[in-house]
Amino acid sequence: MTVSFLGWTLDNPIIPASGTFGFGLEYASFFDLNQLGSLTTKAITARPRFGNPTPRIAEVPGGMLNAIGLQNPGVDDVIEVILPKLAQVFQKPIIANIAGSVVEEYLEVIDKLNSEPQIGAFEINISCPNVQEGGMVFGTNATLASDLVRRSKQHSRKPLIVKLSPNVTNIVDIARAVEDAGADALSLINTLVGMAIDREKARPVLANKFGGLSGPAIKPVALRMVFQVFEQVSIPIIGMGGVMTAEDAIDFILAGATAVGVGSANLRDPFACPKIIEALPGLIQHLGWSNIKSMIGGAHEKRHHRL
Repeated sequence: MTVSFLGWTLDNPIIPASGTFGFGLEYASFFDLNQLGSLTTKAITARPRFGNPTPRIAEVPGGMLNAIGLQNPGVDDVIEVILPKLAQVFQKPIIANIAGSVVEEYLEVIDKLNSEPQIGAFEINISCPNVQEGGMVFGTNATLASDLVRRSKQHSRKPLIVKLSPNVTNIVDIARAVEDAGADALSLINTLVGMAIDREKARPVLANKFGGLSGPAIKPVALRMVFQVFEQVSIPIIGMGGVMTAEDAIDFILAGATAVGVGSANLRDPFACPKIIEALPGLIQHLGWSNIKSMIGGAHEKRHHRL
């Protein structure tokens, strides 16, 4: 079940995705967080954000829309209050998701979090579709993405994971650009831009009009993008997008993911991650593989043999 990722050995490849697991504290009352391979925090910004107006979540066929808008208490509160509490219930390195409206905001958060020992890596969020500025602007422009990653790399004393947006014409171009700029790993995909309409009221359901679509509906798109990117980059991938079961997780690993992010499933079932972790060994054995590591990229033609 172990995988090597950014110099760490993860006990298993399952990592709650940013935005669906808070800072982990809410889930600690349900199960021992140390069962997880790691966890990714919700987005951290330089100053507190209250997020978008409500309603900002809507269920849709095959998933959900969210337009939370990066609500978080800000980096100073994370350092002073949240991380000390998290260290009491989770004894593994975490991934800190970082967001901002301008490059300087990302750099400010990185500078402040560099000395936090529990943070094992930064996930640079260049792909959030739910804020009016920043976020996805970086993720859909290779030049802007490269500049942000290059400057973040100059400031960071920890590995950089870059979270990619699927809302692009060619995700491979963005992946190559951020790898060339110094990214140590990639996570993909973030949500697809979507909307829902209240036909009785004849207006959008979300106050923000548009939101990020997640859940099983996006899994085929996510799998395709992980598969494509794996063939074109040499850095590891956290694959995500519609993972609900151990079978879904295995699909992403076969497509090329070293680790797997679990997102919306956590909102439907707080035990989603431990259930997936528990089911993985039996599924690996059933499929005839010896371990997770040997399955990474197994669906690609050049990997069509059992290691």
